Amino acid sequence: MAEQPTLVVIGGTAGIGKEIARRAAARGDEVVLTGRAIERAQSVAAEIGGRTRGLTVELSRPHELADQLSGIDRLDHLVLSAIDRDENTAADYDVDRALSLVTLKLVGYTEVVHVLHKRMNEHGSIVVFGGMAAMRPYPGSTTVSTVNGGVIGLVHSLAVELAPIRVNAIHPGIVGDSPYWSGKPPEVLERYRSRTPTGRLAAMDDIADAVEFLLRNPAVNGVNLDVNGGTLLL
Repeated sequence: MAEQPTLVVIGGTAGIGKEIARRAAARGDEVVLTGRAIERAQSVAAEIGGRTRGLTVELSRPHELADQLSGIDRLDHLVLSAIDRDENTAADYDVDRALSLVTLKLVGYTEVVHVLHKRMNEHGSIVVFGGMAAMRPYPGSTTVSTVNGGVIGLVHSLAVELAPIRVNAIHPGIVGDSPYWSGKPPEVLERYRSRTPTGRLAAMDDIADAVEFLLRNPAVNGVNLDVNGGTLLL
């Protein structure tokens, strides 16, 4: 009987990351999920059940990541879904907030890959989270748009450097049932829905399904996949 794969989800205690971890555990995979607080990570791991465990990882302190990830001996798949939110403009620029997000999502993501890639199955895969702001900026998205644009270049670089390990990114649109968006006023969500050709916003289940496709399909590599119902067309 083939050994079940091991999935590591960086940022797996809430939202889409938690959904990805839950689906993998339900299949019988070994899952390691991470969060900023060990109590929260262990609580979510126990809630998900199966062969799931929780670790503390703080991407904004990349020098500590090697120690924090030392308990992971081997893995087949890696999902980097941890995010932070920053409203910043060039006209009213907060350097500290910008540095925090850039460190978390570009330096932190890359350091996790640096620490773990030699422990990965050579047929393994990595999925990195970007976002629609790279293609459709909005007021206050200066840092977010820049960082998500950086994810595109990061994926291309890693796909070449780490071959045959595959590296892809997913760029979700508005995820209507996510913890962040589900609390928005209905008229806000309706404004986005009305500009989506499918007539519906993406759901967490849609994003998790797309991540699983990127992880498992052996011919998909170096891809930045938009999952937004076609809203960039309007």
